[in-house]
Amino acid sequence: MNTNAPVPSLEEARVWVLRMQTKLHQWATDAPKRRFHDLYNLVYHPCTLEVAWERVRANRGARSAGVDGVRPRAIGPDASRWLAEVRVDLKTQQFRPDPVRERRIPKPGTIKVRRLGIPTARDRVVQAALKLVLEPIFEAEFQPCSYGFRPKRRAQDAIAEIHHFAMHSYEWVCEADIEACFDAIDHTALMDRVRNRIEDKRVLILLKAFLKAGILSEEGVNRETTTGTPQGGILSPLLANIALGVLDEHFAARWQALGPSWRRAAIRKRGGATIRLVRYADDFVILVAGTRAHADAVQPEAAAVLAPMGLRLSAAKTRVCHIEEGFDFLGFHIQRRRKRGTSRQAIYTYPSAKALSAIKRRVRSLTRREQHRTLADLLRRLNPALRGWCTYFQHGVSKRTFSYVDDFAFWRVIGWLRKRHAGLPWKTLRRRYLPGWQPMERGATMFRPTAVTVSRYRYRGANIPTPWTSSVVMGTT
Repeated sequence: MNTNAPVPSLEEARVWVLRMQTKLHQWATDAPKRRFHDLYNLVYHPCTLEVAWERVRANRGARSAGVDGVRPRAIGPDASRWLAEVRVDLKTQQFRPDPVRERRIPKPGTIKVRRLGIPTARDRVVQAALKLVLEPIFEAEFQPCSYGFRPKRRAQDAIAEIHHFAMHSYEWVCEADIEACFDAIDHTALMDRVRNRIEDKRVLILLKAFLKAGILSEEGVNRETTTGTPQGGILSPLLANIALGVLDEHFAARWQALGPSWRRAAIRKRGGATIRLVRYADDFVILVAGTRAHADAVQPEAAAVLAPMGLRLSAAKTRVCHIEEGFDFLGFHIQRRRKRGTSRQAIYTYPSAKALSAIKRRVRSLTRREQHRTLADLLRRLNPALRGWCTYFQHGVSKRTFSYVDDFAFWRVIGWLRKRHAGLPWKTLRRRYLPGWQPMERGATMFRPTAVTVSRYRYRGANIPTPWTSSVVMGTT
């Protein structure tokens, strides 16, 4: 075996991987029933591993170590040799995943915790390589109604789709959440869905090994993983989307069975209902153009579809409401209200109260006096938080909220300055740190949410290309 194979440059590797993914995606699209074999050699190809390593190293999680204690960012000049060893282990089928290191993270505003699983550096690279090979194949069959953890799709697309259908008589909403989704997925049912597309036994064995790798808890106790895919792994979102595809496919088939738009309109006129699903990872809403009874019937239907995958709906987070009552989804509050100054009704998407509380809590934590030595240090930490929050919500009805957040953050910074420089007269403080009432120091200027332009996000429907094709299909109501 030639372990000294030439290492491709990162640019060469990216081009090779893109071509490989484009071919796989095209084959999967052209033949929906095709099962792929001989994929394993693509997983351990030097170009695949090079691109996988680049993504692992660039990820924010590269600062964290798994059970091996190795942080990806700490692997320096020896990365090529290290990758070669990983490749040899894969090629000889000697690679064995390690247990993931469990880390409990408190959920904001609650006493509950989220369990994250941190794989080792080697496992992260192999998972990333598997994802590079498998994602183009499964993307060919994923439904347009799914938006979470998919390339070129984002939360704003899901909100735009809800806005679109709510404007077209879909007035009843079943908002739902899957309880402990990543922890409860049935391995057998998941692998059966993977086998519908993947025939290569070596890839299947490697996938199952990751599912069964186990967890090392914070108390140092090893636990077996009989269900689920640890939240935090690179491969976990893809596997979750494969499992939750049963829900997408069920409602897509139901929609297709209704026929063309004129027939759907006739069904609604006769007192029937049409239903649309919008899903982002394990959060989803089912929009119903019909009656409250139709909406109530959808919840047990969704629960029955998910049951074979070992999943169940969270009773606390699942409810039926009318669009005029409004509901929260992905940080937005969506509600139909009368347009100011007119008698017309419109669908509004605001930052939710929970999202507003989250950014206020973040601003408070960043503007505590002991956190920073200088105003410049404070602004370099505060600005990314404000900018990221505003960028996420700039496509909603957010102008007044941005003004409120701007005012709140500004006076928190002023309060920090007055406490930090308690001995300075106000005129001196203002002249030194607030020229033109704009907090700044040593080239760092406070980001102002009021400067963010608010605009409606363009609804793309099913007109969202993948990274490997530009072929599109327009959505309908």
